[in-house]
Amino acid sequence: MADPGDRPTLRENFPFWMVHGVALVGAIYVGWSWAALGWLVGTYAVRMFAITAGYHRYFAHRTFKTGRAFQFVLALLAMSSAQQGVLWWAAHHRNHHKYSDQPGDVHSPRLRGFWWSHCFWLLRGNNKHTDLEKIRDFAKYPELRWLDRHDLAIAVAFGFLIYFVGGSTALFWGHFVSIVVAWHITFCINSLAHVWGSRRYETTDDSRNNALLAVLTFGEGWHNNHHHYQRSARQGFFWWEIDVTFYVLKVLEKLRIVSDVEGVPRHVRDAVAAPSRVRLAISG
Repeated sequence: MADPGDRPTLRENFPFWMVHGVALVGAIYVGWSWAALGWLVGTYAVRMFAITAGYHRYFAHRTFKTGRAFQFVLALLAMSSAQQGVLWWAAHHRNHHKYSDQPGDVHSPRLRGFWWSHCFWLLRGNNKHTDLEKIRDFAKYPELRWLDRHDLAIAVAFGFLIYFVGGSTALFWGHFVSIVVAWHITFCINSLAHVWGSRRYETTDDSRNNALLAVLTFGEGWHNNHHHYQRSARQGFFWWEIDVTFYVLKVLEKLRIVSDVEGVPRHVRDAVAAPSRVRLAISG
């Protein structure tokens, strides 16, 4: 369980809860409509793809290649989700894989409890530093360092842009509500995907495959697959495991926007744990 001294202070977590409040009040103020649904679904889809393909599969794991211009676009779009800077995100994720569910993993539900792993770790000021040593391969690009330093300004700028394009409905549903929904669905990979689901592979952590999370996160819910083999841009190892991000990456590869989209070697995919050790469980 998390040490009570680790709980975020009011000053540290006020902006986080303020965004939730603005999303709720704003959504009620402008009301529900088909336009609201369109803005919510559209901006969520763009953000989730940029997070999964950009922050995660490209910047954290380098599972495909692309040019400097498109990597900037991926970083910029992902930063519209207000999940901090591109270098910060990737560096923390690399650290997570190095110590997954072991001492040193800053958001392990096994070690520090569900809510700490879900979002409280993110709110602590001492976790907001970008460790450039862990992300030296991308920290060499000055434009990415600039984006990383101005993460809040980028998210605010997207809010203004969306408002000028679509007005109040776009601002509240396409920016604030979309951000909050993307936050918590993304956070579920750190929390629920280490607690709820099935384990095909015997990894050293508690990572689990969860089909519902896979649909909501465009493929990230195949988390046990991913922890078994991190080099793959494909996290749904089998045809029935839906992985929207991988499908889009393959289209972008056909268009020559990205290249070398890594798949899953058959011997890696078929290295399944004995049936008696595959389980579906909820643990604390």
